[in-house]
Amino acid sequence: MEKLKIEGGHKLKGEVRISGAKNSAVALIPATILAESPVTIEGLPDISDVAILSSLIEEIGGSVSMDAHELKINPEKMISMPLPNGKVKRLRASYYLMGAMLGRFKKAVVGLPGGCHLGPRPIDQHIKGFEALGAKVTNEQGAIYLRAEELKGARIYLDVVSVGATINIMLAAVRAKGRTVIENAAKEPEIIDVATLLTSMGARIKGAGTDVIRIDGVDHLSGCRHSIIPDRIEAGTYMIMAASMGEEVLIDNVIPKHIEPLIAKLREIGVEVQTNDDQVLIRGKENLKAADIKTLVHPGFPTDLQQPITALLTKAEGTSMVTDTIYSARFKHIDELRRMNASVKVEGRSAIINGPTELQGAKVKASDLRAGAALVTAGLMAKGITEITGLEHIDRGYSHLVDKLSGLGAVIWRERMTEQEIEQFQNS
Repeated sequence: MEKLKIEGGHKLKGEVRISGAKNSAVALIPATILAESPVTIEGLPDISDVAILSSLIEEIGGSVSMDAHELKINPEKMISMPLPNGKVKRLRASYYLMGAMLGRFKKAVVGLPGGCHLGPRPIDQHIKGFEALGAKVTNEQGAIYLRAEELKGARIYLDVVSVGATINIMLAAVRAKGRTVIENAAKEPEIIDVATLLTSMGARIKGAGTDVIRIDGVDHLSGCRHSIIPDRIEAGTYMIMAASMGEEVLIDNVIPKHIEPLIAKLREIGVEVQTNDDQVLIRGKENLKAADIKTLVHPGFPTDLQQPITALLTKAEGTSMVTDTIYSARFKHIDELRRMNASVKVEGRSAIINGPTELQGAKVKASDLRAGAALVTAGLMAKGITEITGLEHIDRGYSHLVDKLSGLGAVIWRERMTEQEIEQFQNS
């Protein structure tokens, strides 16, 4: 096990290139199960979630090869192998295996998903969709069993706007008989990305990116080549880091439209932001202003950027409030920020930040992926050395974080933990 160490106070300057979207990658890889010939996905991020999903594809008989950032998957010899536990427990997006395997094999056994602990994230809307398509769904000994003689198109209204349920139902429906209509669908860019891959494979999908998606089922899907979209959350994270300590940072391989809510908020607090077709230029300022932020489903402010921007707002003059309407338990980073001298408290679904405060380096623990990003942001600003454990969370979503930040001038490195530190970490 390793820990991350950051010597704070160093200005960031230069250019950083954003990787492919994590939240697309974890759905695109399972989607290849639906094809009957090889699929190539270009631009995948070098993160642990991609590695785990690739190994799960191999477990069910798929052939996987990775060359640089290009993943080639041959699904021809796949079988509906049960995946009740093991690697499935290590990532949230393992639930996409349910929709993909149900779509191709009309049956699946997949363990209940793992990932970051962000409070209740039920999969009831996924199950509602599968049942509407004709599947029988049972929970047996901690695994979801899905069985269907055949899948038939249906009209499905999502009671809660859910990215995961929208994609999962889409995966199951593309090879169902007849038309499926998903109403109150999520609109995130990653849904459009998955629909683009499926369409290239031969699926018939209309309306991805709107709240009504129509899918006409087909009997066969074939392989194709697909290029993944840039990661808007990674881009947003580096924008926030650049706002916190940047002189002038150019963020390359970005779709600015995907991060408009963040751009607006950064400008509101006093950060200089310039955009062009696929780049964003950030010039940090010393005198930032407080702001109120509320996370919402797309196209609102993303919940995945709530934690990093909370760290930035410790530098702003006045009282800021950050409210998360998506996940009730996404404030585990607050106690860690307080260890670093932040003046911040949680009231219900909101974090209230008083600033500016000078953060101090401390030993802190990343409880989830975006909490890790918040602590890295805080470490860049803090006086002294910050030591972060829980790197397995950060590695799930940020490709080559140390190299990218070092390239901008940050003083950041990884160290092996001692046996005593590992024992303390496991008991904490």
